Amino acid sequence: MNWSRFKSHFYHSTDLGVSLDVSRIPFPDEFLATMAPRMEKAFADMAALEKGAIANPDERRMVGHYWLRAPHLAPTPDLADKIISTLAAIKAFAAQVHAGAVAGPKGKFKNLLVIGIGGSALGPQFVSHALGGPRKDRLSVAFLDNTDPDGIDYVLAGLRSQLARTLVVVISKSGGTAETRNGMLETIAVFKAAGLDYTKHFVAVTGIGSKLDATAGSEGWLARFPMWDWVGGRTSELCAVGLLPAALQGLDIQAMLDGAAAMDAVTRTPSIAQNPAALMALMWYFSTDGRGAKDMVVLPYKDRLLLFSRYLQQLVMESLGKELDLQGRIVNQGLAVYGNKGSTDQHAYVQQLREGVNNFFVTFIEVLHDRDANTSLEVEPGVTAGDYLQGFLLGTRDALSEKDRHSVTITLRNVSPRSIGMLIALYERVVGLYASLISVNAYHQPGVEAGKKAAGGVIALKLKLVAALRAARDQLFTAEELAAQIGEPERIELVFKILEHLAANKGSGVKKRSRLPWHHSRYGL
Repeated sequence: MNWSRFKSHFYHSTDLGVSLDVSRIPFPDEFLATMAPRMEKAFADMAALEKGAIANPDERRMVGHYWLRAPHLAPTPDLADKIISTLAAIKAFAAQVHAGAVAGPKGKFKNLLVIGIGGSALGPQFVSHALGGPRKDRLSVAFLDNTDPDGIDYVLAGLRSQLARTLVVVISKSGGTAETRNGMLETIAVFKAAGLDYTKHFVAVTGIGSKLDATAGSEGWLARFPMWDWVGGRTSELCAVGLLPAALQGLDIQAMLDGAAAMDAVTRTPSIAQNPAALMALMWYFSTDGRGAKDMVVLPYKDRLLLFSRYLQQLVMESLGKELDLQGRIVNQGLAVYGNKGSTDQHAYVQQLREGVNNFFVTFIEVLHDRDANTSLEVEPGVTAGDYLQGFLLGTRDALSEKDRHSVTITLRNVSPRSIGMLIALYERVVGLYASLISVNAYHQPGVEAGKKAAGGVIALKLKLVAALRAARDQLFTAEELAAQIGEPERIELVFKILEHLAANKGSGVKKRSRLPWHHSRYGL
């Protein structure tokens, strides 16, 4: 690396407080010019998307998360009005909760439980961790984001003595997402066991007319906020999905929206050199041969950005991981994302990054502002802990470069609602531009739907097995025998796995009589 190359390939915006260094990706001098025609098409695709084009042909719907922070860009006045009125309703509801006008049976709500999964949890969790804290939060926030019974118990145990002062937000576009429904039902049971009317604590964020919307309406929940079919889960942080929990936590959601809008304005620029999202999309393309040939390691040197890589895993991998391109050809595209935080990772997998298999590129995220306090303790004469943090970032970056390990670096002035909004908007735009470059639909997820369908088949098989065992209570079966009994001989492995799970949980009533070899073990009621 040299100063001349750095100057040529360093993007800096004083207004945004954001910089991007791509000089450590060794693309040749002619690369940006060569890619310019393809990037012009990507710019045009994004412009059409923002104007309301049918960007998701599978579902015949628009993709309009950009309108959430710029309602005037929505293609119809009705959509703009819905965005504006929903934002106003979110702010008003949060203000009522904070003032105690909406309260629990024992006074003001002090705790917030958010129930969701995927985009209905990853974004809110990232923002909550990045911007909240014990001294800042108006409500203390917890999340149920899976259907793991032990995980549910762990979270609810922390709230059990405070349920009377706990507000619950259930987030599901369809209202039928199994993980969210299960978490909701488990939480309702805990409220009932405590003698509390859960409907006086629950709020729904869901599609209008969904199962959850109907339930919340008929039962008289505290409030309902809409999710729209033109906002996908992984791009939903700046609609009610993310804004309501953030507002209830006491975060400045308007600053988040303003930051996203400011980044959108810059990343609409149809000039590669002046558009950080375009530069990043091209670095992804060069680094992975446009085929996902290398992984992206995300290393934020800031504890508050710990969950950013988890948020990006869905945004990037669900958007880009596709079997078919837009022409219907099998391409098996994608870009794997992983990461944690620096400098913690220097004591974990950075050893392999520097000296092991070279199958990745790194995105470093640098934050210039160290802490809220005006001064920092000197851990050595003239040196603070924050100086060390920067030293580890810059040193690790150089150590990787020495071994021909490539990286880009994003620099933020600070971690704030505005900068988090900018970071979200930046990556949303990068994903859209890159998807155009590789010609895939970034806004559907057929693989996720296939997984849900397969899971439903497992549940149906489980019910069939239990029914067969109940019909033959005095008998014991091997997995093979029971599979044959129910007419599913080709699914013996699934039968065995389900029986093992049932036998491990006393409440199921299924008992196992172990035998050797293991597949001779027998099961029954």
